[in-house]
Amino acid sequence: MSAQHSKLWYLEKVNLLKDFQEGELKMFASLTTMRASAKNEYIYFPNDPSKVVFFLKRGRVKIGKFTDDGKEIIKAILHPGEIFGEMSIAGQEKRSDFAQALDDDVMICATNVEDIKEIMNKNAKLSLAVTKSIGERLMNVERKMESLIFKDARTRIVDLIKQMAEKYGTQIGDEILLKHDLTHQDFANLTATSRQTVTVTLNELRDKNLIFMERKKILIRDIENLN
Repeated sequence: MSAQHSKLWYLEKVNLLKDFQEGELKMFASLTTMRASAKNEYIYFPNDPSKVVFFLKRGRVKIGKFTDDGKEIIKAILHPGEIFGEMSIAGQEKRSDFAQALDDDVMICATNVEDIKEIMNKNAKLSLAVTKSIGERLMNVERKMESLIFKDARTRIVDLIKQMAEKYGTQIGDEILLKHDLTHQDFANLTATSRQTVTVTLNELRDKNLIFMERKKILIRDIENLN
């Protein structure tokens, strides 16, 4: 597969571009740069200039930030097809968070923010999709803030499992199989709790037969009664 065909193949997998025709994809591809990131490599840091929008082609990327005392807070775990760094389109001048590769074979496409703005001006589909993506990202931040204020640690952990299951899980009869690569510390960083609290909560859910756990897998028995 040539570099150009490879880029087009990856772009076809991007959620925001799934309705693009081949000609539109080729035009978009001409403005993007493919790059690979090794596991744990930082793609950008807080306070870096916010001039590029990224499309995740392969692997997973962690979006997060550090508190003043150095504690990591994970804002999102992104999967192939998702966009990140898009707040630059909304006028953000410097990054407020970091992006870090979580897998060995992470592949992303980078696009200059001015280029994507120009395409958005000419393409209503992309403009609407990007606007929707930014809106969803802001809503997720708002929901997370409300969760931190109004929900206890156990509820936040259970809610995270439900959200991941609904987005990434596989339905097997009445059960949902969730495959993941998160450690208990990752769950803690995503929910602003402690690793010990995550371990206790998962064990309680298992003991109540609400979930079954194996390495990198959680089988949710009945998501409606998971609480």
